[in-house]
Amino acid sequence: MSDVPPSFEYVPGDPDSPVILHVPHSAREIPASVRSGIVLDDAGLERELDHITDAHTASIADAAARAAGVTPWRFVNRLSRLVVDPERFPDEREEMLAVGMGAVYTRTTHKEVLRPDGFDADPLIERYFHPYAQAMTEAVEDRLAATGRAVIIDVHSYPSAPLPYELHADGPRPKICLGTDPFHTPPSLLTAARKAFARCGETALNTPFAGTYVPLKFYGKRAEVSALMVEIRRDTYMPEPAGPAAPGLQTLASALATLTDAVTH
Repeated sequence: MSDVPPSFEYVPGDPDSPVILHVPHSAREIPASVRSGIVLDDAGLERELDHITDAHTASIADAAARAAGVTPWRFVNRLSRLVVDPERFPDEREEMLAVGMGAVYTRTTHKEVLRPDGFDADPLIERYFHPYAQAMTEAVEDRLAATGRAVIIDVHSYPSAPLPYELHADGPRPKICLGTDPFHTPPSLLTAARKAFARCGETALNTPFAGTYVPLKFYGKRAEVSALMVEIRRDTYMPEPAGPAAPGLQTLASALATLTDAVTH
């Protein structure tokens, strides 16, 4: 594990594209200085990374960008969400604090200890969370300035069977879960997503995961910033929990490319 890997990457797309494919949870990289604060042994950490990582989602976004008629922009987290989770609220607003999974996780997917009680998360928030949030804010501002709007499509995956940490595990687990926001997900975006992913199997809204990511500067304020979370059930494109990508990945990438083109025009 390198101690100074790049924290995130912003990959340029077509100047006329308003779309940002956001990939926050695809990486397994943990800097050595962060690893030292995690109590799991190496084998335990690898098992946790198998469960918590949205494996191959960066590859899905990359293939979609290459297949799209108008290349979307991509914002990709290059560090594991066990460093910080850039999509959590960094304060008491975050409901996942109830299971030790706020912006800095203290418990695992199986509710085991990840970091000791009293762990000081502030250095990680300052070093990783805030710069990521600022860079994503600037990426959205860039698309607004260039095109008059921004469309954030969050690319995630989730396991076919619930993990113990999940707060809303009782509902359906469709092949494609579309997470929406009442302010930032217009009907046209949702309709385009349903049409694009119809080839991939059943879709459902906000189950087992709900909502979508919008930088706080724009959240609830700028309707020109639209957003949708795409949660892909992992068994549609890989052996679980952490196998290699299977042929289903290309079908998903093609569907995502179709969505990006539909909302670009």
